[in-house]
Amino acid sequence: MNELISELQAIATPERAKASAWFFKTGKGQYGEGDVFIGISTPNLRAICKKYFSLTLDELQVLLNNPIHEYRMAALMILVGQMKKAKADAQKSIYDFYLKNTKQINNWDLVDASARDIAGYYLFDKDRQILYDMARTDHLWTQRIAIIASWYFINKNQYEDTFRIAEILLSHKHDLIHKAVGWMLREIWKKEEVGGIETKQVEKFLERNINLIPRTALRYSIEKMTVARKTYFMKYRPNL
Repeated sequence: MNELISELQAIATPERAKASAWFFKTGKGQYGEGDVFIGISTPNLRAICKKYFSLTLDELQVLLNNPIHEYRMAALMILVGQMKKAKADAQKSIYDFYLKNTKQINNWDLVDASARDIAGYYLFDKDRQILYDMARTDHLWTQRIAIIASWYFINKNQYEDTFRIAEILLSHKHDLIHKAVGWMLREIWKKEEVGGIETKQVEKFLERNINLIPRTALRYSIEKMTVARKTYFMKYRPNL
């Protein structure tokens, strides 16, 4: 682990750290308040992490407990790599470890880099009630994990959980949840388009919930639609 930290420190740049602190809203009262960046690009971070998939969960816990954002991201990237190669017992240990650390997975990029390929991957052939429970918590990042985890199911052409979790989150107040909901709906829509599916489940979902869905979620979900379909939905929400 010390070797990993040394490698990360060696490629960190103050300029990128400053830009990242602004981009991820680390100011007082913002969603990333208090997060610390040292300035490492995601491709560089990912390249280094590939060499450290043998780190133990105890070592990854140390990284996740660190206030430095890139250390936490490194831990999650390594967990994703381990999950893909692990046998059943080890997968459960990684999944349990992940859920134990949701408080440390405390920015949208950390969630998005891990929820699908850890929580979604593990739960694909198992009971998924935990995701509904997570969606109903009052913890922003736990709720985002719930909806982003369903991305794995979307990739396997299973959409029901995404729609049901999205319905739970329609009344959420934070735009980071609105964006995640809209994004996952867009992913389903893209799958339907590629597959030539005529059911148009996303469009039916939007029609059914047009007066409930937050504007940002709607805007994200219709982004790839034709101008005509965008116009159709936007007429119901003229202030988009």
